[in-house]
Amino acid sequence: MDNKQYRININNEHEITVTGGASLLSSLAEKQIFLPSACGGRGFCGTCRCKVLEGGGELSPRETVILSPLDISNQTRLSCQVQVINDIRILLPESIINIKRFIAVVEEITDYTYDIRGITFKILLPDSIEFQAGQFVQIESHTYERVTHSTTRAYSISSKPEMKDHLQLIVRKVPEGIVTTWIHDYLKVGDEVSMTGPWGNFIIQDTQADVFFISGGSGLAPIKAMLEHLEVTGSNRYMVNFFGAKSLKDLYLVDYMNHFNSVFPHYEYIPVLSSPDPEDNWNGKTGYTMTFFQEKIRDPKNTEAYLCGSPGMINAVQKALTELGIPKEKIYFDSF
Repeated sequence: MDNKQYRININNEHEITVTGGASLLSSLAEKQIFLPSACGGRGFCGTCRCKVLEGGGELSPRETVILSPLDISNQTRLSCQVQVINDIRILLPESIINIKRFIAVVEEITDYTYDIRGITFKILLPDSIEFQAGQFVQIESHTYERVTHSTTRAYSISSKPEMKDHLQLIVRKVPEGIVTTWIHDYLKVGDEVSMTGPWGNFIIQDTQADVFFISGGSGLAPIKAMLEHLEVTGSNRYMVNFFGAKSLKDLYLVDYMNHFNSVFPHYEYIPVLSSPDPEDNWNGKTGYTMTFFQEKIRDPKNTEAYLCGSPGMINAVQKALTELGIPKEKIYFDSF
């Protein structure tokens, strides 16, 4: 810190004064303006981008790796790599200005599989959250054992937006993952957690088009939120919900996904196992979800698809859907 005071002008409409020396990312956060940062501000994820019109200084080596020539020509910077040592003028989407920090308490933890668990939080401060089905929050981990610093990671909200005083997440444990290890091995009922949000544009469109939901692993989280929201709004849309997993032990919330059969007039849940174990005695569909798309498409030009899963899964499913005639602009996805 250089202890000098500098001004950050935002969108030529807002101005804040901060103590110099810290990163632009953390300086904004101190004033309750939060940019996404999946890596916790270490310059690896590239999500904390904003336009720096004046005062950003030279590009850091990390920025030259992450940012494209087009990004650089458009004055895009990584806010975690920009030091506040001058007055700065930046541009932020208005949606960022509305992001809030929440304090929540863990109310319930449910183990769905050997590596996936659901967490229910009660929102304490402020006492409610406004979001759209499909959006996510960023959770700030606590320290534990050899992990001496908190880290931020993004997780999709798995509960309906109409339940404003509570929030649910579905988190898969990633080997060596700092935050998922904390969530699975250390987080307990009664713990208070800090989170920011809501983030993201992966939201259900307000149309009457047919719907394909396609997910795997913890990617079921935003799909669950969308289905619960559509239940509240009384949707009668044609919906097919595909879930891809390796074997029976990777399936979860099967009964809950099937219960929507009695909620919606035109809904089907289709789990597909790519490599069921012999002891699974699996009589359902096997292989990959893409194999079964064509038989369920009624009108490709009037179909929307919502995809959530790994980048590899997203790419393969996108390719299959476009080959079947679903317009690319009607394929919405969230990869992790």
